[in-house]
Amino acid sequence: MSQEHPKPRVALMGSRGIPNRYGGYETLMEELAPRLVKSGFDVTVYCRSHSTPRQLREFRGAKLVVLPTFRTKYLDTPVHTLLSCWHAALGRFDSALLVNSANAIFVPWLRLARIPVALHVDGIEKRRAKWGLLGRWVYALSERLACRLPNALVTDAMVIHDHYLKRYGADSTMITYGVDPQPPEELDTLQRLGLEKGRYFLYVSRFEPENNPHRVAEAYKQVGGDLPLVMVGGAPYADGFISSFTTGADSRILFPGAIYGAGYRQLLSHALAYVQATEVGGTHPALVEAMGYGCCLVVNDTPENREVAGPEAWYFQAEQPSTLAKVLEKARSNPSEATAKGLKAAKRAQELYSWDVVCDQYAKLLSDLAQKKEPRDLFEAN
Repeated sequence: MSQEHPKPRVALMGSRGIPNRYGGYETLMEELAPRLVKSGFDVTVYCRSHSTPRQLREFRGAKLVVLPTFRTKYLDTPVHTLLSCWHAALGRFDSALLVNSANAIFVPWLRLARIPVALHVDGIEKRRAKWGLLGRWVYALSERLACRLPNALVTDAMVIHDHYLKRYGADSTMITYGVDPQPPEELDTLQRLGLEKGRYFLYVSRFEPENNPHRVAEAYKQVGGDLPLVMVGGAPYADGFISSFTTGADSRILFPGAIYGAGYRQLLSHALAYVQATEVGGTHPALVEAMGYGCCLVVNDTPENREVAGPEAWYFQAEQPSTLAKVLEKARSNPSEATAKGLKAAKRAQELYSWDVVCDQYAKLLSDLAQKKEPRDLFEAN
């Protein structure tokens, strides 16, 4: 009797973990892990103890390893990734997906354990305003290491793919994010916030300078009418910045904090328009989700955002809040036009952004990596 072929063992590393309670990488892990399980992988997700309960060992078929870290701005990610790599090196994984270009320095730990690694680099992190000189230097170095140390480089937008190719001569596998719209029937979150269907604007992002929440709040002072603007989000280590635009903000702006799960889907399902004000990064999961739920998209005009939203959005310049105010006034004054724009966005998302397609692409990549018999020279260029 032939022995059943063992499932390929894959480690998903570098995020805060699942269930998702933060942002893009966590969304990726939460969507990807169970789909990989269904595709026949034995999946382990490494999680941080301040994001995932220590006693939680499994999530939708994926195993969870919860490890500690130092919860500070500069040590949170590297300390946890280092511990994760040490743990994974003993786990005999067939391949690993590591996210965040800053984690490139830890790839050799996995490679020496003969674990082929795909590194997802997200956007051009060195341009983020939240990082000081040291942080930007680390990310600039990480970009170079990301082109040499992993077995495969993963980007999530053609703008980022082209950056690595033109700057470093490094090719990459381009895999976007996806959306699987599941509009809930409940309205408890809207009721709790005092909102009506189709009568509020929505902004969702980490409250960090390059995401421009301060400029969105400033712009809303110039918009007429009584519609609320719901600004969902927050950020660790940014109390001073957050206070600068929440204290004394327009009375129509609501700051409910972070909202996940069904509550978040309620907000997406019934917003008049969704504001995407990011200026750094690749494909933003929140923008893809807003598209999928049929929101009218009001988007900061960057190459990355145009790549995602295409012609199915109204654009503004974040550094000029008056341009955002003008677009929001247009949506407020023409709700039927905004609704029609949202329907076109939903169609675009259905055609271009599918979590099942994304999972198939990652499954192929991780399977191909698992077939590698010998790790190549760590310092051989891609």
